[in-house]
Amino acid sequence: MYWIYSHGILLAGLAAGAVNGLFGAGGGMLLVPLLTVLSDLDEDAVFPSSVCIILPICLVSIAVTAMTTGLDLVASVPYLMGSAAGGLLAGLLGKKIPTVWLHRTLGLLILWGGVRYLC
Repeated sequence: MYWIYSHGILLAGLAAGAVNGLFGAGGGMLLVPLLTVLSDLDEDAVFPSSVCIILPICLVSIAVTAMTTGLDLVASVPYLMGSAAGGLLAGLLGKKIPTVWLHRTLGLLILWGGVRYLC
């Protein structure tokens, strides 16, 4: 059982990294349901753990992109400022939102993104 558990978590990380690297985002959307099923994390710890896992994945993606195609850092500054503010707000308010509503919201975002990309 330990073999399946530990390899499942490794595969979840691999899948999140691949999705994030290929599409530029989405690794966290994949990680949250996988961590819920494959880890022994408490429901309240899944979202923050996903964010901690995604950070190094994003740093690797940035490094690979910078080496292969280049980055326009000036164009990204407004997005970085907005996402930093959103991350701060979510970090402060996250504990006040019931986990079930976070799961439902994430599910709706995944569905919306999927429909948007299919059409």
